[in-house]
Amino acid sequence: MAIYHTKMNPKLPVVALVFEVVILILFAIFVRYDHDADAKEQTNNTEAQKNEFYSRYPSFQDVHVMIFIGFGFLMTFLKRYSFSSVGFNFLIAAFGLQWAVLLQGWLHHFDSNTLTIHIGMEGMINADFCTAAVLISFGAMLGKTSPLQLLVMTVLEEVFFAVNEHIAISVLKVNDAGGSMVIHLFGAYFGLAVSRVMFREGLHGETHEKEGSVYHSDLFAMIGTIFLWMFWPSFNSAIAAHGDDQMRAAMNTYLSLAASLVATFAISSLTCREGKLDMVHIQNASLAGGVAVGTCADMMINPYGAVIIGFCSGAISTLGFKYLTPLLASKLKVHDTCGVHNLHGIPGILGGLSGAIAAAFASEEVYGLSLYLTFPTLVPNDENTPLFKRLHKWSKAIEPGQGRSPRGAGWVPGSAGPHLLDYGDRWWLDYRFLPQTYLVGAAF
Repeated sequence: MAIYHTKMNPKLPVVALVFEVVILILFAIFVRYDHDADAKEQTNNTEAQKNEFYSRYPSFQDVHVMIFIGFGFLMTFLKRYSFSSVGFNFLIAAFGLQWAVLLQGWLHHFDSNTLTIHIGMEGMINADFCTAAVLISFGAMLGKTSPLQLLVMTVLEEVFFAVNEHIAISVLKVNDAGGSMVIHLFGAYFGLAVSRVMFREGLHGETHEKEGSVYHSDLFAMIGTIFLWMFWPSFNSAIAAHGDDQMRAAMNTYLSLAASLVATFAISSLTCREGKLDMVHIQNASLAGGVAVGTCADMMINPYGAVIIGFCSGAISTLGFKYLTPLLASKLKVHDTCGVHNLHGIPGILGGLSGAIAAAFASEEVYGLSLYLTFPTLVPNDENTPLFKRLHKWSKAIEPGQGRSPRGAGWVPGSAGPHLLDYGDRWWLDYRFLPQTYLVGAAF
C-alpha cells in the first residue's frame, strides 16, 4: 500500500501573502479602536485607572502565553514533529487571531452607524479564544497536514466557530465563561471530523513508530503542560464579570486543576504496567480539570464542587487516552494524534453538564441579588415590575433581561405543572401551566 507523505506546498508563500493582503484591506475598511484606545474619546474628566487595559490586560497576557507557548509546546511530544508543532502553531495562531478579530467584530462589535468594528482588550481576548479552538483542532491532525492546509482550515473553522458562538452566546444566551462548550467541545469535534475525512491507512503500520516520543520531546511537551496548567485560571476568568464572578472563576479553576492532576497520576499508575506513569497522560489529562470546570467556573459551585469536577475529568480523560483513542483509530478511522477528544471533547461535555446542573439550582438564596449579574437573562424585561425596580435600586448597572426563571422560581412539585398527554402513538409534555423556565448554563 502506498504511503503518502505531507510536504511543504510550494503554493504556501503565495496563499499566505494573498490571505494577509486581504486581511490588511479588511482591517483598513472596518477595524477601528474602541473608546478606551481612541485618543479622540479622552477628555479632561477621563480616569485612566478605569481604562479597560488595567482590568483586562493581565488576563489577556496570560491567555496569549497559553496560545503561543502552552499549545505550541504541548504538542512537541512527537519525536518527528516537534518543529512542526511549534512552528505551525505560531503560524496559524498569528493568522487566526487577525481573522477572528474581523469575524467576531462583525457579529459582536459592529457599529451600524459608521459601518466599522471597534476593537478593544476584550475583543482581543475573544480573538485568542477563537484561535484556541483552531489550535485544538490542529492537535487532532498534527503530522498529517501541511501549513497550507492548516491556513485553509483556519479560515473555514473560524467562520463556523464565530457563527456557533454567536448562536450560543447572543441568541440562546448560554453562560459559558471558560468556553467548555463553545471553545473546547467545538474545537475537539471539528478537528476529529477533519481527521476522519483525511484518514489514511498509511498512517498506521510501517509509519506508526513516528508517533512515538523520546526523552527530550516529552520534556519539551511538559513545558507546554505546565504553562497551560499555571495560566488556565486566567483563561476561564478572562471575560467573566468583574468582581466576585471573576474571582470565583479563578478559584474554581485552580482547585479543579489540582484535583485533575492528582486523579491523572493515580489512574495512570493504576492502568499502566508495573504501576509506571505514562507521560502522554501526565501531559494532557492533568489539564482536563480546567476544561471541565469552564462553563460553571463563575457559578456558585462551592470549592468541593470544583474538586469533584476536576477529579472526575482527570480520571475520565486518562481512561480515554488509555482505551478510547486506540478504539477510535481502529474502529471509526479517526486518528487523533494528540488525543484532543480526551482532553477537550469529553471534559467539554462534562463541563456543559456541570454548568447546566449549577445553573438549574441557582437561586437568590445562594447568590443573593448577584444572581441577576451572573445570569442577566433572569432580569425581568419589563422595567415596571417590582423585581426590576428592586434590582435597579440595588445596582444602576442592571438592564432589562428576558424574564427567564431560575429553577427555584419555576414549577414547584405538587402545584400545577407539566402534564403528560396521551395522543395514542406518542406522549407529549404539556407546559401550559409551567412558567417560562430555562437552563441558562447550557443550551438544550
